[in-house]
This record gives sequence, C-alpha cells and structure tokens, in this order.
Amino acid sequence: MRSKQCCANCFGDRGLTRHIIPKVVADGTGLARSGVCDYCGTADATTIAPAALSQWFEMVLDCYRPAEAGKSLAILLSEDWRLFDHAAMDEAHAKELLADILDDGEIVRQAFAPADPPLHETPQRWDELRAEMMHRNRWFLDKPIDLERLGELLDQLIAPPEEFAQISDLWHRARLIPGPGPLRLDEMGAPPAHLAGHGRANPAGIRYLYLGSTDRTAVAEVRPHTGELACVATFRIPLIRALDLREPRKTASPFLLENREQMAALLAGLPLLERLGKELTKPVQPRSAPFEYIPSQYLCEFIKKQGYQGVIYRSSVSDGINLALFDPNLAEGVSASVARVDRVSVEITAAT
Repeated sequence: MRSKQCCANCFGDRGLTRHIIPKVVADGTGLARSGVCDYCGTADATTIAPAALSQWFEMVLDCYRPAEAGKSLAILLSEDWRLFDHAAMDEAHAKELLADILDDGEIVRQAFAPADPPLHETPQRWDELRAEMMHRNRWFLDKPIDLERLGELLDQLIAPPEEFAQISDLWHRARLIPGPGPLRLDEMGAPPAHLAGHGRANPAGIRYLYLGSTDRTAVAEVRPHTGELACVATFRIPLIRALDLREPRKTASPFLLENREQMAALLAGLPLLERLGKELTKPVQPRSAPFEYIPSQYLCEFIKKQGYQGVIYRSSVSDGINLALFDPNLAEGVSASVARVDRVSVEITAAT
C-alpha cells in the first residue's frame, strides 16, 4: 500500500514552503514525487513523506507541555503559528498529518499548553508606553520598551523580495483634486518637508510616501466624499527591505529559528507584534491625529533605524494593503489619471 504524502499547501508556513520542504526535496530524504496531496487534496503538487519533517516539528513542539485544560497540538499550532490554514485542513486532517509527521498517533489526542516562556515585552507594556508618549512624556520615557528585544522580534517579519513583488507590481497614491485641473505626476509624490504634516507613520516634517496596493485602496485612504474627483498616480517600487506587519503569526515562521529557546521567545512576543500591527491599521479621528499617531510614528522611526526601507500594513478603510515608504526617492512615477468617486460605503457598530 502506498504511504501518504503531504505538500507545502497543507501548512501554509513560509519557512516550510520556501526553505525546508525544498531542502527535503533536494536532499532526496522526503521521497518526493508529483501528484495529488493525500491530506489537502492539492493537485499537481510536489509531495513528500510527512516523517521527513519530524525533526523540525519536534523542535517546535518543545515549546508546549501537557496540560489537562489545554488544547490539541493541531489546534495550538493553528492558533499560534497559523499552520494547517488550507481550507481542507480541519482539525481532524491536521491531527492525522501531525501524527504521521511524528509517527505518534497518541500525542495528537492529548491536551497541551504553551510552556512557561521567559517574560518579555507584552501588549500591556506597549499600552502603558503608548499612553505615556501621548499624554505624559514624549522624548524621555520613564520606562522605555526594550528596543533590543523589539528589534529581534521585528526581524522575524521581513517581507522577502519575492513576496513583496507578489503584493503588487505597481503601487498607487491618491490626492483629492483641489482646483479645476488635474494634478501632474510630479505633484503626486510625498509633500516637501515643510508641508509634511503628522502621518500614521511619519512625524511632522519628515517625508514618507504612502502608497496603496490598488487604486481603490489609495482613493479610500484620502477619505473622499461621493462625487469628488481624485488624481491617482502609479509608482514602481524596487524590491526593498520592508517589514510586514499585516499578520505576524502568519509571517513569522518557527521553522526558520535555530533552537527551542528562540521559538519560545518568538511565541511569547507574537501578541506584542500583533498589537503593533494593529497600531498602524486602526482608524484615527483627524482632530486627535497629532497625538494619536505618536506611538505608530515611534514604531516606524525605530523600524527605519533598524535598516528597513518601508513597512507594509493593512488598510483601515478598504480590503487593500498599504506601504509607508521611508525614502520617497525610491518611487518611480509611472502615470497619473483622474478618478471620480461614485459611492462611499459606511459601516457602523454600536458604540460602547
């Protein structure tokens, strides 16, 4: 009887997909073949024997301990690292695959919880720091966040060049047309330093270029009214070193780390990374922007200091993706056109 084989689509993990599974295929240790995956059903996939991944999964599972009130390893790996995110990989299929990887059908039936990690910066600490920066101290904080630790965490969220290119080959910026005529392409870049106001990522007086992955996203970001005209410019961006804060649990891969200690430390820091991603995305009222933007400006200035050229984050007003480009000179203008806003959609929830 032919043994079952899995594929990269079963997991949806960047480290497994781009590094480990190709290594297993190249080494010949995974008995690779082409065909239909026996677990997620992907056709024309490169499949390998699940047991070939055992050493990497065993290291990740060292981050967990048995716990009566815990959850199955399949659920924990899904919640903590967004593994098994293929539509076909429900808990039953994930358990089956995990049992075959570990050659242990009993362990997948047991309950586990994260092992006690070392204490690091937490979302609560960030909230305290955020409140202090906005309302008490701006430059000299009573208890600054551990920037060395934060830098180590952020390094797990680098957007590889090939993934950056997949988001969009062209990026867009929109401006509402203030007068009777359209704006020229050379008027669609970042404003000059003396006109650069407070932005979600940039402090006043520092030029960043804000771009959307689609023209609709770019127009939505300027909060237009129905019937207004907007000039939309298209830019080409080189493959930059960018940080991806859209979904940290999906971007960070435990399989790319060297040991259990690093994995446990990253697992402990993921809630903070998620909190920081939300910091860039959440809507802010214009009247409170000068101080509400200070925490995200602090974060982006630190990211820039770490050597990154931009930060990728979700749009708060559309389903698109935004890029804050730290050096506007990296953007090459391609074209500019005029768009009419035909409809603005509003969604509401009950205020608490």
